[in-house]
Amino acid sequence: LVTTLVCRLPAGVLADRFDRRRLMIVCDTLRIAVYALLGWAVLTGAARLPVILAVVIAGSAATAVFSTAEHASVRSLVRPDQLASAVARNEARTYGVSLAGPPLGGLLFGLGRFLPFLGNALSFLVSLAAVSCIRRPLQEPRKEVAAPIGASTAEGLRFLLGHPFLRALLAIAAPLNMAFTGMIFAMTLALRRAGVAPVLVGLAGAIFALGGLLGAFAAPALQRRLRLPVLITLLCWATAALMAVSTLLSGSVLAAVPLAAAVFLGPTANATLFGHQAAVTPDHLQGRVVSGVLLAAGSAAALAPVLAGALLAHWSPGPAMLVFPALVVVAAVTATVSKGIRTMSA
Repeated sequence: LVTTLVCRLPAGVLADRFDRRRLMIVCDTLRIAVYALLGWAVLTGAARLPVILAVVIAGSAATAVFSTAEHASVRSLVRPDQLASAVARNEARTYGVSLAGPPLGGLLFGLGRFLPFLGNALSFLVSLAAVSCIRRPLQEPRKEVAAPIGASTAEGLRFLLGHPFLRALLAIAAPLNMAFTGMIFAMTLALRRAGVAPVLVGLAGAIFALGGLLGAFAAPALQRRLRLPVLITLLCWATAALMAVSTLLSGSVLAAVPLAAAVFLGPTANATLFGHQAAVTPDHLQGRVVSGVLLAAGSAAALAPVLAGALLAHWSPGPAMLVFPALVVVAAVTATVSKGIRTMSA
């Protein structure tokens, strides 16, 4: 996680400076190599801590660059009116993997301890093949001479902080990410503390992922029915209300139901916000702008488990978890009053 956050801003510069397709191919090749190496190390008994750390750092750095280049490339692959739907489909992929990944990993581990890592390497091989099949250019031609990395990073941050909608995106994405991550983490701890059977705790996690997957499929339909400013504002307030209801049921597996409903709304918010971000950001700044947003959102999400643990150490689950819907209220107020959100167009 630390590696991913550290690499975010440099990844944005790379995604704007180099051919994005080739960059993703290099990242996938690196991930295939390091996870195949880790599988071999586990098989031969050579998986010492330095080897594991090296693989995690290299894999995380490659993932940071790949995901930034991927986000920056969406605008080049679909029409402007399809951007939000394209982001929603990527959200569906993410939630689908979170549903299928743990049981598949457990099955492979039961068959052989090295197999999950080999499976990971094979998944990146599939990704490499898919990216290699893209023939359309993933960025506009670059005419200007590339500036030093520091100046390039500063240029992207100036545009990010100077654009009314992008400033609002930062102010909404960071508390939303912290709230979702913290709420799910706190609920899991609360269920375990209440003595809920591990299988039910796992079921709650599956319900969250299923809610996100269904929400990703429903996102395009929701976007067609409401104007974008109204949609974002309603989603934020509804999420805050659902999370608040979930805190009233803390300690019971029933708390997963309203939280899953909140997670259901998440992909629509992400698709709408990041789709509009891709539309308003010039191509030559896509990587740097999206890396700044992902850094802010990722940093907030990284702090969420620490905050949740500290709150649960001093308070009972209900009052402790109320902090997270309060964070969503901050995002909802921003969405309500922000000029950048009010002036969004379909």
